[in-house]
Amino acid sequence: MGKPINKWVSAAIPALLLHCSIGTVYCWSLFSENIGKHIGFSKSATEWAFSFAIFFLGMSAAFLGNVVEKDIHKSSLIAAICFAAGMAGTGFFIWYGGNYFNQHGEGSPLALAGIYVCYGLIMGIGLGTGYLSPVKTLMLWFQDRKGLATGLAVAGFGAAKAIASPIMEKMLSGLGEGGIYKMFWILAGVYFVMMFVGHLLLHKPAGWVEPQGKEAKKSIFSVIKTRKLGNYIGIWLMFYINITCGLALISQEKMIVKCLGLASFVGIVSTVSAIFNAGGRLGFSAWADSMKDRNTIYKLIFVISIALTAATIVTGGIKNGEGNIALIVLVLALIFMVNAGYGGGFSNVPTLLSDHYGMGSISALHGITLSAWAFAGLTGNQMAAWIVKTFGEEVALEHKLDNGTIETIMVNPTGYQYVLYATIVLYVVALVLSLVLVKAPKEGEIPADAMIGDPNDIH
Repeated sequence: MGKPINKWVSAAIPALLLHCSIGTVYCWSLFSENIGKHIGFSKSATEWAFSFAIFFLGMSAAFLGNVVEKDIHKSSLIAAICFAAGMAGTGFFIWYGGNYFNQHGEGSPLALAGIYVCYGLIMGIGLGTGYLSPVKTLMLWFQDRKGLATGLAVAGFGAAKAIASPIMEKMLSGLGEGGIYKMFWILAGVYFVMMFVGHLLLHKPAGWVEPQGKEAKKSIFSVIKTRKLGNYIGIWLMFYINITCGLALISQEKMIVKCLGLASFVGIVSTVSAIFNAGGRLGFSAWADSMKDRNTIYKLIFVISIALTAATIVTGGIKNGEGNIALIVLVLALIFMVNAGYGGGFSNVPTLLSDHYGMGSISALHGITLSAWAFAGLTGNQMAAWIVKTFGEEVALEHKLDNGTIETIMVNPTGYQYVLYATIVLYVVALVLSLVLVKAPKEGEIPADAMIGDPNDIH
């Protein structure tokens, strides 16, 4: 009975503790406007903290992948300390910025820079190491169901926003004056405890021996060169494109929903989107376990995204959707499936890489590949924002609030439609890359350590 317990206690539970903690980085949009008002800066200024967090997540994963490879205990402890310290530091600079604004009537550049450093850089390091630390361990414990295992953890990252959002909203309203920075301090303590417990529980299987000698000293580039270079370039680019397109649409999701006349249901749609995001992470990766070539999942994601995007473009779904049930369903289907494909792209990357390059250096290789997330974090939102600002015109949309008053919302339906022109082109490029460059390994090319050990040890 010991082995099944070890599988869950040593891998699945700590992975969920780590990923459900760091995944709350996506909650930034809930309180970025409140933070801006509290410290005397615009919402757009504070939004950069999130972009920096995603950038440093990817870059820390890329540069610290070898640390994770050598010692998951060191990397998971680094993750717990940096994530909690960054969150606590963010709370401090919100407190400092609020006091400065109240005394001087203007925002403090030091407070804003402090938030960028704490939420962006320090938390970003915690995010990158925390994201990587449990992934290889999961694949080693669940070798026959690697997709299901990694999907479970990465789904925790995706579901964290849906779980934490209502809790954070209650904290903000219940903590009274200064609730915004008090919330960060409380959560810093809670997440440190969760991540530290995950750090203590995380263990690789006793039968796994890390590569020794020359294999251990092999550079990542040497590992990548075991197959055609175009193969890895294709994986990196299609991962980058999928994230960029996902962020472009997700960043405009609330305004698109308002264009459809569903302003009262924005919160519900956001929650359902988060569920699809988490479901895609688990569902697509678990489905891939039954496929000979995991890249088939990416082909499916891109084909579905292209078909729904094309249908929305042809029908002018966003511009013409208000009051039209069929178009509303179409646009919501696009939003939900892009969220599912966005999540599924994340969960399938480590298992796809292990099928192509083996398990020996998977943490370092996965880390390098997550640099695509770093760059997509800087380009996806910004691309969509530039398109919406450049094309079309804002129009006033009236929305009746629960208290009976009328609220005027400014939206740009044409601009949101134009975002789809950019994403469909990128999705087509990604599909071509997955078809042409990323080929399934032939029998002789399958890495010797892609499947290791006695399957009875992992059932």
